[in-house]
Amino acid sequence: MDQSHSKDRLPETARALADLASAVVRAVTDRRGMSFTAASALARLEREGPARLTALATAEGVTQPSMTQLVQRLERQALALRIDDPEDGRVTLVAITDTGREVLAERRQQRDARLADLLSALPDEEQHALAAAMRTALPLVQRMLQDDTQQRPLLEQDDIGSER
Repeated sequence: MDQSHSKDRLPETARALADLASAVVRAVTDRRGMSFTAASALARLEREGPARLTALATAEGVTQPSMTQLVQRLERQALALRIDDPEDGRVTLVAITDTGREVLAERRQQRDARLADLLSALPDEEQHALAAAMRTALPLVQRMLQDDTQQRPLLEQDDIGSER
């Protein structure tokens, strides 16, 4: 396949990938007990470590007041807590608790079980085809997202010091 034909198909591939991601999220998200935003924020804290509330809000694409309310709910549920920044005692960070980690692990187990149940309805040939596609696509998407994350701080340098 020539390069121009491949570039012509990028919007179609992008749309299919976005549709796939949305469909999977809808199919496996447990909407009881915790919002998608709360689960996403907790997962980010688990993955990246404690963060300033403003940085967490920016990363999750919500306003600071919304994140403040979310963090307060997570604190009441003992899923997150505020801690002093070890590098700057004037700064407070948000961190995930052990209970928060346990809740995320349980949600992931339930998600994986739900997906496995859905996949079990497929014929063996389609299960194998999907598994092969995932072995190809997942590392590519992870690399793409990692590259984007590594480039983003350079683009956001103008925002340094503008924390609200």
